[in-house]
Amino acid sequence: MSIGIIGAGNIGAAVARALVRAGIHAIISNSRGPEALAELAAELRPFVTAATVEEAAKADIVLVAVPWSKLPQALSGLPDWNGRIVIDANNPIEAPLFKPAALNGRLSSEIFSDLVPGARVVKAFNHLQSHLLSGNPAAEGGKRVLFYSGDDAGAKVEIGSLIEKLGFFGIDLGSLAIGGSLTQFPGGPLPVLNLVKFG
Repeated sequence: MSIGIIGAGNIGAAVARALVRAGIHAIISNSRGPEALAELAAELRPFVTAATVEEAAKADIVLVAVPWSKLPQALSGLPDWNGRIVIDANNPIEAPLFKPAALNGRLSSEIFSDLVPGARVVKAFNHLQSHLLSGNPAAEGGKRVLFYSGDDAGAKVEIGSLIEKLGFFGIDLGSLAIGGSLTQFPGGPLPVLNLVKFG
């Protein structure tokens, strides 16, 4: 399955590096266009290449990791998602102030899902620090844990398989309502925990 990444900040770049380490091809994009990603693309080639947001959005699996306030703009005007899998790797907080966004009682994944109508949304890759995502998933004799959640069983199978190919141990937290609340940062109990599965 083709993989596109929208957002080339800490998390987007970290996932791209994890894909390269596993020998998986993908394309990465940001709001400023492929030319702005020349240095990152040089590091990631030949497995990951720079593209436009529109090109990345056409992939079978699209990971979105964009500063919270810029999500509506980043996702506006894109083609219909048509049941494709979109990974919500976002947190409702951003540098430099790290002030929690006003969600008005909703989960960030609910708000994100509204921005990608027709997509099968899976929450993943948002709870670990970027250096742990891009680093060696083998740790202390075990595998580093990655949580994921979503409301579509088939989509979760695909993302669970991708997490496994990247060398992590995936744990399905259930629905977006449950898993999204557990891994949302700030607020959930699981973000930034560096857990390792043994055996």
